[in-house]
Amino acid sequence: MKLLQGDCLEVMESIEDSSIDMILTDPPYSSGGLFSGDRRKKTTDKYTDKKYNGTSRFPDFSGDNMDQRAFMEFMRMVLAKARRKSKEAGICAVFVDWRNIASLIDALQTAGWIYRGIVVWDKGNSRAVPGRFRNDCEYIVWGTNGQKKTEYEKGCFVGKGCLQVASVPSKIKYHQTEKPVELLERLLGICPLEGTVMDCFMGSGSTGVACVNTGRDFIGIELSEWYFEIAQKRISGNISRII
Repeated sequence: MKLLQGDCLEVMESIEDSSIDMILTDPPYSSGGLFSGDRRKKTTDKYTDKKYNGTSRFPDFSGDNMDQRAFMEFMRMVLAKARRKSKEAGICAVFVDWRNIASLIDALQTAGWIYRGIVVWDKGNSRAVPGRFRNDCEYIVWGTNGQKKTEYEKGCFVGKGCLQVASVPSKIKYHQTEKPVELLERLLGICPLEGTVMDCFMGSGSTGVACVNTGRDFIGIELSEWYFEIAQKRISGNISRII
């Protein structure tokens, strides 16, 4: 278990090449709206509601204000460096929403990963807008570092392409855009038991908690000092409820 505080593009230099079984990460989506003015807002304004949503009590996080071209190039750089750290046939799985899914798919491929498709996360809630389809889902874009054999053996992993897991209730979150530990545990099913998982955007440490729960090693990187401290406490099991 290794937790590192800093910019992932710099910190990944300290990680051994070809040592990671799976990259599972949840970067800033740089979305929250259809127009450039929407993307430039604070994350508190984009992803929380001060009147109804308790997650406005958390600090804003950085890196969420890029346009689509900048987002694609940034993620290409991150995923290219992450691929150097990945073992041959290693897995890369990255969260995104509908606005930037095309840019992320391009970034994954230009970084050298083989694009394998998307996993749909049906989170069970979304804002209702009259005359529109609801955006009930977020997505996990995934790929492999080179070819990955498909071996039909008893007990082999076969993952569902659509996962129905409820969002974390606002009152018990540790982060504005926290993902459910149960969802992360199910995604980790594709990673070898006792394998090593890296999260380049660790946030409050949910992926690390999922790794502890499933017996996998974990390397987490987080830029924010505030969220890094929360992640340390969560992963060690030494934390009480935040506000």
